[in-house]
Amino acid sequence: MKKLSLAVTFAMMSMGMNVVQAQSTSDPVKIGVLADMSSIYSAIGGKGLLDAARMAVEDFGGSVLGKPIELLSVDTQNKVDVASSKARQWFDVDGVDMVTDMPTSAIALAVSKVGEEKKKVVMVTSAATSDLTGKSCSPYTVHWTYDTYAMSVGTAAAVVKAGGDTWYFLSADYAFGQALERDATQVIEANGGKVLGASKHPLSAPDFSSFILQAQASKAKVIGLANGGQDTSNSIKQAAEFGVGKDGQKVAALLAFLSDIKSIGLPLAQGLYLTEAFYWDLNDQTRAWSERFYKRNGVMPTMTQAGTYGAITHYLQAVKTVGSKESDKVMAQMRAAPINDFMTKNGSLRIDGRVVRDMYLFQVKTPAESKGEWDLYKTVATTPGNVAFRPLSQGGCPLVK
Repeated sequence: MKKLSLAVTFAMMSMGMNVVQAQSTSDPVKIGVLADMSSIYSAIGGKGLLDAARMAVEDFGGSVLGKPIELLSVDTQNKVDVASSKARQWFDVDGVDMVTDMPTSAIALAVSKVGEEKKKVVMVTSAATSDLTGKSCSPYTVHWTYDTYAMSVGTAAAVVKAGGDTWYFLSADYAFGQALERDATQVIEANGGKVLGASKHPLSAPDFSSFILQAQASKAKVIGLANGGQDTSNSIKQAAEFGVGKDGQKVAALLAFLSDIKSIGLPLAQGLYLTEAFYWDLNDQTRAWSERFYKRNGVMPTMTQAGTYGAITHYLQAVKTVGSKESDKVMAQMRAAPINDFMTKNGSLRIDGRVVRDMYLFQVKTPAESKGEWDLYKTVATTPGNVAFRPLSQGGCPLVK
């Protein structure tokens, strides 16, 4: 009887394990969007980014592995605890397979750690810190769109070469601003320039006047903005109010988006150099996708919104190819497959999680040059991916042998 009882118990355990395994493989693919829907990065990402994610799912056919693709989202309020606890809940309770967006570097770094612990894919399309593919790299994290190193190589190098060889920074006082100032300083000094000082401001600062006065007093030729979103827009607007530019001192936005320039307006933003991974008017493919986005959202897309579409598409294609949601298999396939879509040509995913693609240096048009509401940029130069992004050997990622 004991032997029979043990046999029945083992049989039931085996059946239970098979049921769990069957449920796991038959569950739908779930993607979570950790977004900023209401704060300083909502114009960069927000509802438009969530809709770009929907477009990716729709264009993929709405299903993979014979099951519907489910999309979840939450407004992180740009709070690390909100984002990381939601990611943990999604992974542990709700069966989410991949999370994306992550509007701030602090959120991205925290969620990357959760993803590594849970062996779940994390695709960062909005946050910027290059530490994500450096000392804080993870085998399950993909840094998709851009990073602080690429922004510095594109914009800071061009400004120094044009004569702006002394700098003073206005930097956001958290992981993103610190990384951007650090990476830009390295580029400035490598090109023969010098940094005279820096002021740190809190995220979503209400007033930049004291920081701008310090920058003016430094007599630096360039005030470098190591911030983003509404902080960048407000910095540029207040700098103009204080007369920056009239005495020859210039402002360089190390991270600015199409939505920022639209908000600032061409009269104030004209002549500004900026680096992006995407612009709606680059070619026929970017124009076609952007017109679809515009019809749904009433605005042209930013690079993070376009990047989120590409990241989700690449992920879903990998799931389809390997016939599994298992993270290690999916990550291996994403690294093996070239990235080709309307935004990226012959891109690749490195072992450190960095997606390597060409980056573009733009200059904001003058009002006279612009031929329409969204005709804001002219292309100055294309930086090849192997130049735009930090060499694999220099990042300090433990995954790199």
